[in-house]
Amino acid sequence: MSIVQNMHKQGGVTNEAGRPNAGIDVSKQHLDVCWGAESLRVDNQASGWEGLIAKLQAAGVDLVVVEATGGYERGAVCALQEAGLAVARVNPRQARDFAKSMGTLAKTDQVDARSLRAFADVLSRHQERDKFITAPPNPQREQLAALMVRRRQLIDMRVAETNRLEQATKKTAQSIRGVIKYLDRQLRTIDNDIDNHLDRHFESQRDLLDTVTGVGPVTILTLIAILPELGRYSRRQICKLVGVAPLANDSGPRKGSRHIWGGRAPVRSVLYMSTIAAITHNPAIRAFYQRLIAAGKPKKVAIVAAMRKLLTILNAMMRDRAVWDAARHVQTGKMA
Repeated sequence: MSIVQNMHKQGGVTNEAGRPNAGIDVSKQHLDVCWGAESLRVDNQASGWEGLIAKLQAAGVDLVVVEATGGYERGAVCALQEAGLAVARVNPRQARDFAKSMGTLAKTDQVDARSLRAFADVLSRHQERDKFITAPPNPQREQLAALMVRRRQLIDMRVAETNRLEQATKKTAQSIRGVIKYLDRQLRTIDNDIDNHLDRHFESQRDLLDTVTGVGPVTILTLIAILPELGRYSRRQICKLVGVAPLANDSGPRKGSRHIWGGRAPVRSVLYMSTIAAITHNPAIRAFYQRLIAAGKPKKVAIVAAMRKLLTILNAMMRDRAVWDAARHVQTGKMA
C-alpha cells in the first residue's frame, strides 16, 4: 500500500496543533471535498459554499488546498477566505504530479479530493508554508485582469477575421469588414475603460513603469494586472515566478544545460516584446545585450538574460518606488 493510500485509509494526517486539512476538487457544477476521514459533495454556488464552510469551521480545518480550474474555483476560494480559512490554490499540473508521486494513478473527483487533502497535509507543515497560501483577491486588480483578458480576446478575433479577409469573396468580404469595424469600436471602448481604471486605482504604478524605455502600455497593463508580486519578491523569486530564471539540470557528475521553464506565460510574452524594443532603444539593456553577444553567447540566451535583467530593474523600481535612472544604469550596469 502506498503512503498516500495509507493516508486515505487513515483519514489523512493533522498538523502539530491537531487540526485536519482539506482538499477540494472543483468542477463547474459541484465541489468534491475531503477533510480528515470525511468527504462531501456540494453545489458550486453560494448555498453550497455556506454549508461547506460551516462544516470545515466546525472541524477546525487548518489549510484548504484547491485546484485551479479555469476560474470555476474563484467564488469558492473567495468565500473560504472571507470566512477566515487559509486557502492554497495550486496548479493542476502540480496537484497531478503530487498524486502520481504518491502512487495514485486513478483519477476521479473523489480520488482527486483525497489527493489534494494529502497535498494539504504536506503544505500545512512546510517550513515555508506562507508562500503557498493564496492572498485574498484585490477586486480592483481582478477587474483590471478581466479587462485585459477581454482585450486579448477581441484582438484574437480581429486577427482571425483579418486572416479570413485574404481568401474572402466579394460578398463575404463585406461581412468580414463589418465585423472588423465592430471589433475596432469594441477595442477603443475597452482601451478607454482600461485607461480610466488605471487612472483611478493604479496611477502611481503605471507612471513609474512608464518611465522605462521599451516598456509600453500593454506590458504595463499585464504587469499590474497579473503580477502583483512585482516589487514584493526578491529578484530570484520574481524571475522564477515569471519563468525567466534558468533551472538546473544536474545529476551526480553530469552538469546539464540550464533552461527556463514554467512561470506566467502572459507576463513572459509581453516581457519578451518589451525586451526586444529595449535592446533597440534602451541604452542600459542594449549595452547589456551587446556585452553578452560579444562574449559569444547565442542570441536567444542573450535575449532571455536581457529579459531577466529588465524584469529585475522593474522589480527594484517598484520595490523602491523609484523612477528609471538612465545615467545610473548605463554607467554602473547595476540593475537592482
